Order: sequence, then structure tokens, then C-alpha cells
Amino acid sequence: MTFETTNPATGERIDTYEPHDDGSVDAALSAADSAAETWRSRSAEARQELAAELATVLRDRTKRYARLMAEEMGKPVDQGVGEIEKCAWLCDHYAENAAAYLHDERIGSDPGAETYIAYEPLGAVLGVMPWNFPFWQVFRFAVPAVTAGNTALLKHSPTTFGCAAAIESAFRDAGYPDAVFQSLRIEAERVADVVADDRIRAVTLTGSTRAGRAVAETAGRNITKTVLELGGSDPYVVLDDADLDAAVNTAVTARTQNGGQSCIAAKRLLVHTAVYDEFLDRFVDRMEAQTVGDPTSPETDIGPQARADLRSELHEQVEASVAAGATCRCGGDPIDGDGFYYPPTVLTDAPADCPARTEELFGPVATVIEVADEAAAVAVANETDYGLSASVWTEDRKRGRHVAERIDAGAAFVNEMSKSDPRLPFGGVKDSGYGLELSRHGIREFTNAKTYWIE
Repeated sequence: MTFETTNPATGERIDTYEPHDDGSVDAALSAADSAAETWRSRSAEARQELAAELATVLRDRTKRYARLMAEEMGKPVDQGVGEIEKCAWLCDHYAENAAAYLHDERIGSDPGAETYIAYEPLGAVLGVMPWNFPFWQVFRFAVPAVTAGNTALLKHSPTTFGCAAAIESAFRDAGYPDAVFQSLRIEAERVADVVADDRIRAVTLTGSTRAGRAVAETAGRNITKTVLELGGSDPYVVLDDADLDAAVNTAVTARTQNGGQSCIAAKRLLVHTAVYDEFLDRFVDRMEAQTVGDPTSPETDIGPQARADLRSELHEQVEASVAAGATCRCGGDPIDGDGFYYPPTVLTDAPADCPARTEELFGPVATVIEVADEAAAVAVANETDYGLSASVWTEDRKRGRHVAERIDAGAAFVNEMSKSDPRLPFGGVKDSGYGLELSRHGIREFTNAKTYWIE
């Protein structure tokens, strides 16, 4: 089959791509496997220098790459600029810290024995990455993986194959050997064969829980290391003593950035009954004030959904929730005209068993839920199968910490929007996956923590 990329703002075709045939995939796997033997022999400091050069390449091409994301998946250009800047920051972080993160860890044992743990690369790492943050998700796995001495193969979403080609060029132009980072254009049904190949030593996937289960099943049969960052239905808890200006403003950004197409977005807003009415009125007003339009325009807050089928699925979830008893306070219908636009939408009174409460809504749709107290907030926060992140808003930091500690999630933020940061480990629990990315923890995920005992 031939892949096509489509501009979601217009519905027009951008480009076509031929898939790599089996011979090309085999050659890429062999090249990655072979290159891993020589690449790992380079010093961590030498690999750090290339990470620094990669940051320079990104900064030189920021506007070009932001425009590419706007055209392929509808991200507003200013948000695209921010994504590339964040990728460059990640490169800087590992350029400065990788050697220290990978330094041998000395452990005392018997007198006269030298005992330590060395963090050694595994080999070729496959990354199966989504379209929603088409640069950041890739750099988040690839830079720490290759800086640790592994080689990387990218299976990107066909929605953003142009971004995949741009990333491959960026690595090459920064000075990386060709086989250290490669992009594979293959169909979803061919991923299992690549995962099962014994030249692949680790797999990381960012995507749906369904996709994560499929990859983990194949990898498990082959005893291949996996890291999974999957879906989320993150709670955003607003307590009665919260700063409502900050809570409302941040909630709008947390729900609508990237068109609401983010695993770590605030999706269920749990608001204390004492401030519920005021919060809801202000939140609806702010959501309705968001500018939906051309993602290449600097005036746009929310671009189109990335694909027509994604918008249709989102609308079906909204309709099913309303049919079950939810109230639509604003939005709720696809926007007529060209492109795959969906308006900022707010649902209230959603029953516990409707999609707005039980499923991940991947678009600018917020579910606002009234809760009587902290205990109710925690109970509703934990009613989901997901556990990626949580955000708690209160003027009392001790109280915020107490609530955050009772929410099942890979991360919790108090008076801050949930986000990923190169300096901090990132990962989920429950159906949101396992394993960590970023920071010291992330670079060590794709290493063998090898114990040495030398008499």
C-alpha cells in the first residue's frame, strides 16, 4: 500500500510515500545491529558532543519543522516552535549530563574486592511513535537511547512521515553515522515481525493501550525489554481554596493544547462543590473564547484534529456521553467546512459509566465533575483504568501533597499543569504503561545494569 499524508486543515493530500519492502527492512535491521557494535565503543563524551550538535540543527530549523507539523497534523505553529525548542533542550540536557548518568556506580562489598554496576548499551532499540507530538516523542526516546550507546530505529505514524524524514535528516546532518538512527516506513501489521526480530534488543512505544498490549505481547514472547507510555484520562483536581484565576487559565491550556490530542492532557476536571459554579462559568467562557482555525496562523489557539477518523471517533464519544445523561455546556458538534475541526467542548453531569468518564477523549473536550470533598476527589480520580498523571490545585501545599499522594499516577503536580521535562522521569502506571523516559532514569532504561565483582 502507498501511504499518504493529508493536511487536516484542508483535507488535501500533501505527499505520498512508498513503504519499505522486506529487503529494505532487513537491511536496516542488519545495519543497526552492526553499527551498535562500533557505536557503543565511542566514549559517552563523544556521543554527548553529537547531541549538542543535534540541538544546534534543531534550533536552525525550528520554523521549518513547526510549519511541517502544522501541515501534517494541525499543530498551531507557535506550539510547534515550542515543541522543537523542547527537543533542543532535551538534547542539551543529555549533552551535559549523559556521562554522569551512565557513570559506574561503586558499591562496597568484601574487603579487597572491587564491585560496581556499569550501565552498558543493549543494542538496537525500536521506537513505535505517534503523530501527536511527532518530534518530541521521537527525541524523547531516541536521544537518550543513542547517547547511551544504542542504535535507534523509528517506526513513526504514517500521518507524520514527513516529520519522520526530517528527523532522520537532522540526525544525519548533526554528524551521526547513518545506521545509528533510521526511519522505517512500514504498516502497523508488520511491526510485530520487527519487534520479534532478534536484532531488536528493546522496544519503546508511545500510543494507545491497545497498541501497547500488542507490542508487549510480542516482545514478551521474545524476552525483549519494553517501555510503554500509553493513554491517559488525567484528573485535574480543584479544591475549595484554589487560586481560581490560575486554576481556570491553566485548565484551558491543559485541556486544549495540541488540539486536546495529548495523553497527559487534563481530561477530567474534578471541582470542589464550594467553587464548582464559579469555576464552571469561568472555564466555559474561556473555552468558548479559544480561537479555532488555520494552524499556520499565529492567532490560532486550536487547530484541526489530525485526521477525519479521529474527529469522528471523538464526536461519537461526546454524543454517547450526552445520550447517557451528560450536559453539553459548549461546543459538541464538528465545525462545518474544510478540514477536521472540532470546537472546545465542555461536558457536565456525566454518568460514571459514559465515555466521558471511562474512556480517553483525545480532543478539546473537557469533562467537569463536581466533588464534595477531598475523599470524593481522590475516589473519582482513581476510578479510571489509566494512571499517567494528575494535577491538584490548592493554596495549601501540604494539603495538595496529601491529595496527590493518594492518586494512582506516574506523576502528580500541585499548582502546576502536568507536563514532561527532560530533568524528571516520565511514565505511567495501570493501563498508562510502565517504564520511564527522560532524566537519569530514562537513559538507563535501555542499558544493562551489569554487576562487576573483581578480586
